[in-house]
Amino acid sequence: MKLAPQSIPYRAFQRVVGIVILLFFLASANDWGLLIGGAVAAAVLLVSVGYEVAYYRRFEYELTDDTLDISSGVISRREREIPYRRIQNVDVSRSVIQRAIGVAAVDLETAGGSSTEGSIRFVTPEEATRLQREVQRRKSDASPATGTDENGDPVGPTEEDLFAISPRELALVGALSFDGRLIGLLAFLGSGSFPVLSGFLPDTSAAVLTAFAIVAVGVLFLVSWVIGAGLAFSNYYGFRLSRAGNELRYERGLFRRYSGSIPTEKVQTLTISDNPAKRALGYASLSIETAGYAPGQGGDYGSQAAVPIASTDRVYELAREVESFGEPSFSRPPKRIRWRYVFRYAMMVGVLAAIAFAVDWYVVPDVPWVAPLGLLLVVPVAAHLKWKHRGYWLAEDHLLTRNGFWSREVKAVPYYRIQNVIDSRTIFQRRWNVATIVADTAGTGSLVGSDAAAIDFDIDEAIELRDELRTRLQDALSERRARRTAFEWFEGDVGERPVDDRDDEDGSAADDDSPAPAAADDSPAPAADDDSVAGVDDSVTDADEGIDPPEDGVVRPDFSTSTRDYSEPAERVDTGEYAVDRFPSDADVAHRPEVDENDGDSAEDDESETYKREGPSGNEDDEGTDPSENGREDDER
Repeated sequence: MKLAPQSIPYRAFQRVVGIVILLFFLASANDWGLLIGGAVAAAVLLVSVGYEVAYYRRFEYELTDDTLDISSGVISRREREIPYRRIQNVDVSRSVIQRAIGVAAVDLETAGGSSTEGSIRFVTPEEATRLQREVQRRKSDASPATGTDENGDPVGPTEEDLFAISPRELALVGALSFDGRLIGLLAFLGSGSFPVLSGFLPDTSAAVLTAFAIVAVGVLFLVSWVIGAGLAFSNYYGFRLSRAGNELRYERGLFRRYSGSIPTEKVQTLTISDNPAKRALGYASLSIETAGYAPGQGGDYGSQAAVPIASTDRVYELAREVESFGEPSFSRPPKRIRWRYVFRYAMMVGVLAAIAFAVDWYVVPDVPWVAPLGLLLVVPVAAHLKWKHRGYWLAEDHLLTRNGFWSREVKAVPYYRIQNVIDSRTIFQRRWNVATIVADTAGTGSLVGSDAAAIDFDIDEAIELRDELRTRLQDALSERRARRTAFEWFEGDVGERPVDDRDDEDGSAADDDSPAPAAADDSPAPAADDDSVAGVDDSVTDADEGIDPPEDGVVRPDFSTSTRDYSEPAERVDTGEYAVDRFPSDADVAHRPEVDENDGDSAEDDESETYKREGPSGNEDDEGTDPSENGREDDER
């Protein structure tokens, strides 16, 4: 498939617009004349158009069964094959000019990538939408095609609208937005390193200068607020969130229109944020942190705004659409920790007073350096509010944390998404006998320290929370592995399996996720004599009956009679989601009866003949292997 033909002049203009402007200024400065400058600009534009024609002819992309293949390059060729299952986002963007000429840009992001993995610039809007939907459909087995379009191409699942921003909410987004970049720029220009503004200051008394400074600061904040409101309005204009299968899809933007997806299986953390103004009006925002790069998100690396602003109840309702958690009831840090915040804020006030005193002593006399000490009156209130808005809550399947007053964030992390549980204690925390527990995830927000954290809790409670999180993490992972579909080796196609091997006594297909029915006395159901139970070895005989199963309740197959040569690497089979070892390891052997002491010698002889490798402390070939990985593979089987 090819690019849109109208992309040739657009790309050529994009490539030379900077050069044309530079030539115009050079011609004006050197008296070359507009005729010579125009001739040079036309030549450059002609060369650019020729290059873009060659680029258009040599650029191709194709949707294969497993990958999206992109071939590009004029002088040096580049061939890329991007597997569907690795693609995280397919984002379509259209600026005002692109909408006018009828083209769109398609960007493909992969999990863990720090930049765009593949770009298709530019195609028609219809082709961009088709490409986005088709890639999303093919990368997810859980979203099969539900029909065909007018061209006979398969279409994905039906979209369900979740949220659409209203004019009132859009106005609130703008009113509650503030862009401080102008303040930072003017602060830099007004510093001694770049003395530009000093020439605009009037030569008058200190009182007039003070009044002028107050007015200038007010105007500066007003202009910054107007800029922030305008950017927020244009960024979230027409915001719409919908669900399609296992993906959340969004559209937004006024001058530059964005549309993309948020895969629910890539969600790491949900963040519900607000500030005093939003809390007073009853509003909040929802953002979703994923494991990969998120383009066009206003600088929030890996964090995508699912709901820019809505009522707090509505935000929590939408958050539970993504991750189901109950009504949180947070546990706060100990009350004595408020004195720690009092001391911290008092030290900050002291530093401000010291800076003001230094300015009064060395730079400008008569500066009211004592004024910052008046902030000591609000220090106890600030310390109490900081303590009040901190806490954590252990839900059934999620960890929720809350931190911040001016910018409060409630983070919800599924237990199975936790990568590491960190117990950190600074030198000051150790003096107060408190610690911080951090639930580290694979989200890119962890790069800037925005992981879910329970801050300033007693050492004993922090240790208990750390151990509980690790236990729940292991339980959640075990539960998810148990829910996976069982994997079975057999000869022939699926349709050739005997009915007895696939169906139950009633002729209905068995449910892989449902447990085996138990007997009346709650004892485990006995295994069938035939091979209807996949993977159960024939070595499990009637003599094994009455043996208590392991603590996890799972009786695993006995692979001790395997004739595999463990000096050779295992054959790995890619099922699309995870690799399966065709010859399972005997590191995590099945549950079987204990061998009598009298039969110990014979058991050792059997093991010496069966296993062709030594234990963990034996053969060097076993170094670097992790028995837990093999155990997980056995569970997946």
